[in-house]
Amino acid sequence: MTGAPDEALVRARGLRKSYRGHEAVRGVDFTVGRGESVGLLGPNGAGKSSLMRMIGCVSRPDSGELRVLGMDPAGRGPHIRGRLGVVPQYDCLDTELSARLNLYAYARFFGLSRPEARRRTGELLAFAGLTDRADSTVETLSGGMRRRLVILRALVNSPDLLILDEPTTGLDPEARQIIWQQLRLLKKEGVSLVVTSHYMDEVEELCDRVQILDRGRTAAEGTPAALTARYAAPEVVEIRTEAGEDARVRDAMAGLASHVEVLPDRTLVYVDEGERVLARLRDRGIRSEASMVRKGSLEDVFLRLTGRALVG
Repeated sequence: MTGAPDEALVRARGLRKSYRGHEAVRGVDFTVGRGESVGLLGPNGAGKSSLMRMIGCVSRPDSGELRVLGMDPAGRGPHIRGRLGVVPQYDCLDTELSARLNLYAYARFFGLSRPEARRRTGELLAFAGLTDRADSTVETLSGGMRRRLVILRALVNSPDLLILDEPTTGLDPEARQIIWQQLRLLKKEGVSLVVTSHYMDEVEELCDRVQILDRGRTAAEGTPAALTARYAAPEVVEIRTEAGEDARVRDAMAGLASHVEVLPDRTLVYVDEGERVLARLRDRGIRSEASMVRKGSLEDVFLRLTGRALVG
């Protein structure tokens, strides 16, 4: 694996997992270093959830080697889980309790004494800027506040590794920025992150490395910038053509584009100079309803490797 850190909190080699005859994970390697944030991407059915469950020590691999926090989950699963923080995709807070009591109860569940639980709850509420809403019931909190509270709940045991499944799905831009800021601060404090997300800007913002899964195997791995440079292009022309024009776009791009991707609603042309391509399309008389030139992105990488748009 490229970019593998020296001090690995998660080290997996050749992991395999099957359900009812279907092999969901097919020989995947995966590594997370201390203080590192790794994005795990893939279309539905790629094996992300199965891999996350094995890392979270709630599902055993059928074969392969797995060490989490330097231990074998087969024999040390409960101990490992006590040092992990898990942020599920959907909020599962007690809406009738206050924000403070949600955290306090969870801290007691992890074995913190009453004074320790009160202290830790106060620290976390202050960290997330929720002190003034500490005694508000969860049902009165905004979606962004609830999401912050779910993340705080995953931090009550001061985890070494935080596993986040779609941490900002459904939130407005301001709420997403607040959560990103909190996660960056945790990373600076040495907490390692494993992030799954359908938002490419979120992955580029939070993750040092990205691993893309497709059909149970690793399709690519590297930094967001390296993957974009390798599999996308400096610029992408998005063109919404009239019916029947897709073939003419492909013909016009012969020798100019590194790749042309035809989607149901638009055609993507991967090139070095977008404006030059647009001019050529106009010269060829290709009619478009709309067009634009943008920089290549991680979403282009995903589409190129999996043949599918990344949607929830």
